[in-house]
Amino acid sequence: MSFFLIIIYLYLATGLSFRSLGLTFRINDYTVGKCVSLVVDAIWNNFYQQHLPVPDHRMLVEIATGFQERWNFPHAVGCLDGKHIRILCPKKSGTMFYNYKNFFSIVLQAVADHRCRFIFVDVGGYGKQSDRGTFSASSLSTFLENCHTNLPPSSHIEGIVTDMPFVILADDAYPLKTYIMKPYSRRNLSHEEKIFNYRLSRARRCVECAFGIMTAKWRLLGKCIETNVGKSERIVKCICLLHNIVIDREGGEFSSSTLQQSLNESPLQGNRSSRMYNRASQEANTIRDTFKSYFNGVGAVPWQNGSIQ
Repeated sequence: MSFFLIIIYLYLATGLSFRSLGLTFRINDYTVGKCVSLVVDAIWNNFYQQHLPVPDHRMLVEIATGFQERWNFPHAVGCLDGKHIRILCPKKSGTMFYNYKNFFSIVLQAVADHRCRFIFVDVGGYGKQSDRGTFSASSLSTFLENCHTNLPPSSHIEGIVTDMPFVILADDAYPLKTYIMKPYSRRNLSHEEKIFNYRLSRARRCVECAFGIMTAKWRLLGKCIETNVGKSERIVKCICLLHNIVIDREGGEFSSSTLQQSLNESPLQGNRSSRMYNRASQEANTIRDTFKSYFNGVGAVPWQNGSIQ
C-alpha cells in the first residue's frame, strides 16, 4: 500500500504522466492507472464524511460567523466559483468538452468557506457550458434551490430591521437569487454600489485563493489529466478532499503573502462570461440592496472608501 501511496502522491503533486511514472517504477502504464484509480477511490470513501461532508445548519452558521469576523460580510455561508480542468478529448464527444479557452475540459464547481476550505464540490460539467449552465445542472444548484431546508433560516443582523437570509457569494457569471449575491453589473455604478461590489469581492477571494492554493500544491490540475472523463472527475474530487485534509490537519491560517500568491496561481481570472443572464426577482434585488445599505451604514469598515478609488 505504501508503494501505491507514493505513486498517487507523485501523480497528483507533479502531474507526471502514467508512462513517466511507469518508467520510474518499472511497471506498465496500465498498472499505474489501476493504482491511481484504486487509491483515489479509497481516499474518497474513507475520508469524505470527515473532511468534506454535506454541510448542515450548525456548520453553515459557524461559517457565517467566520465570514463576519474575518471578511466583514455577515450571513455569508460560502463563496462560489468554477474552474476548468484540462482533459483529453473524450471519444465521440464533438465539441461538448471544448471550452472558450480553446482546450478540452470538465468543470469543477466549488463553494469555499472563510478558511479557503471547500464545503461543496461538483465535478463533471461540460467545458462548453457557461458557468450558469454548469451551475444550473449541478447538484449544488439542487441543494441551494431547497434553501428553506438546507440553509439556516433568516435571522437578525445588527443594524438591519428585517431578518436577512444566509447567502452564497458569487461573481457576475452567476444568477442573482435570494440565496446567491452577485455584484452590481450595470454601467455608471453609484458610490454605494461600488462599496457593495468591493465588500463582496473582498469576501469572495476565499474561493479564488482556495483554487490557487490547491493548484499550487497539486500540480496535476495545471496539466492535462490523461484518463477518461469518469476517472478524471474522481481524481479532481479526491484532490479537493486532500486540500481540505491538509487545511484541517495544518490549521489553515494563511498569511497575506500566501493568499496573494494563490490568487496569482488561480486561472480563474480572464475571459469569463459576464453577460446579464437572469432577470432577478424583486426579492433578490431587495436583499442585495439591503446589504448595500448595511455596508454603507452601520456595517461600513474604515478602509472601504479608499479601496474603490
